[in-house]
Amino acid sequence: MDMKLLLDWRLHLTVILASLLAEWIGILRIPLGPGTLLLLPLFYAFLVGVLLNPHLFMSMQRIIPKPVSNAAGPLIMISVLPFIAKFGSTIGPAIEQLVAAGPALILQELGNLGTMLLALPFAVLVLRMGREAIGATYSIAREPNIAVISDKYGLRSPEGIGIMGVYVVGTMFGTLYFALMAGYLASLDLLDIRALAMACGVGSGSMVAACSGALAEAAPHLRDELLAFSGASNLLTYATGLYVSLFIALPAAEWLYKRLGGAMFEEIRHETH
Repeated sequence: MDMKLLLDWRLHLTVILASLLAEWIGILRIPLGPGTLLLLPLFYAFLVGVLLNPHLFMSMQRIIPKPVSNAAGPLIMISVLPFIAKFGSTIGPAIEQLVAAGPALILQELGNLGTMLLALPFAVLVLRMGREAIGATYSIAREPNIAVISDKYGLRSPEGIGIMGVYVVGTMFGTLYFALMAGYLASLDLLDIRALAMACGVGSGSMVAACSGALAEAAPHLRDELLAFSGASNLLTYATGLYVSLFIALPAAEWLYKRLGGAMFEEIRHETH
């Protein structure tokens, strides 16, 4: 990546102005049914970024040229690193609460199998997807999951196309979705907020930051404990998620795909083409 693009003043000035505008608007709480939808500054910054995206609106190239916009991608991880470091500082003091959570914190990784159990039948039976459905639904399509598909099938395979499609959509909208969903579920008071914090740890720095940040705003008095649970969960996802994906989720997705008649739908699709 060209350092001139990374240091382009237009990129950084736009980010500063968008951040100031988002912080000026502040947190909005909108009653929605039995709960409350939290709109965090992240939401407004996301909207500003979409409106200024030269790939969506050609006229915005006068403000942010496409090469400069492309250079913003690697900066996302850099901006998330301080928040990840804060997670590490909260895990130690909250170690007693983490131990008290028992096996829940470890076994919560199996909850990611719900992605496949819900999405794979819909993808095969309703959308008539082929083997792309396996790559798209066997996980939440983060970097370790992509590595598994790349090694087993290759990214140019149907499975590779499926997981990359979900990865791109998750990268673009997943962070925003996590923030909105976490804040709303916390307001419903149906689940222990610590369980919601554990659910934030999905192996994505930006997603866990948005999710735990929304929960911390919903329960400020538990901020440090929630950050500790979400940080520990994210760490365990990196440690165990790869093995769960490789030895449990992917074989289960293959088995379920065959039982749902995915191969038959695939043959029909090829014949029609």
